[in-house]
Amino acid sequence: MNITIRKEQLHDYKMTEEVVQRAFADMEISDKKEQELVARIRQADVFIPELSLVATNENDTEIVGHILLSKIKIVSGIQSVESLALAPVAVLPEYQNKGVGKMLILKALQKAKELGYSSVVVLGHPRYYPKFGFKAASNWGIQAPFEVPDEVFMALELQGNALAGVTGIVEYPGVFFE
Repeated sequence: MNITIRKEQLHDYKMTEEVVQRAFADMEISDKKEQELVARIRQADVFIPELSLVATNENDTEIVGHILLSKIKIVSGIQSVESLALAPVAVLPEYQNKGVGKMLILKALQKAKELGYSSVVVLGHPRYYPKFGFKAASNWGIQAPFEVPDEVFMALELQGNALAGVTGIVEYPGVFFE
């Protein structure tokens, strides 16, 4: 299987949203609206085009996966630290469990680090994301703005000790809740 990871282009948007919709169609813990979230993030000031990546098949004729990292803040009182949210990552069902998601995540994290971002937060599977270095966000005193089990809300430092001394509640942009 020959997969290419590249930056999402404007002409990819419709196909990407279809991939996201298909990827989450049978997921138990999904509101089935992740593709709408992707579309809203693209229209917001938190969108970082360089961190919206697609996985394509060997001929670059079909998008088989997508990942999006967007800006968030970790807020404690008057202190505010910029971070990134990894949400969502989607792979077509027929390409799942073949390493496509892993390729997307590794490339997105590498690109975020190259762009100078220092940390990433994810709400995700507690046995999957630690493979990439994610740890419970509570280790740094970082909390979700809603009730979730501690082990599914995780953070990752892209730069050494980027979260040292950072505590607070993650502030997602309004587009996450529309």
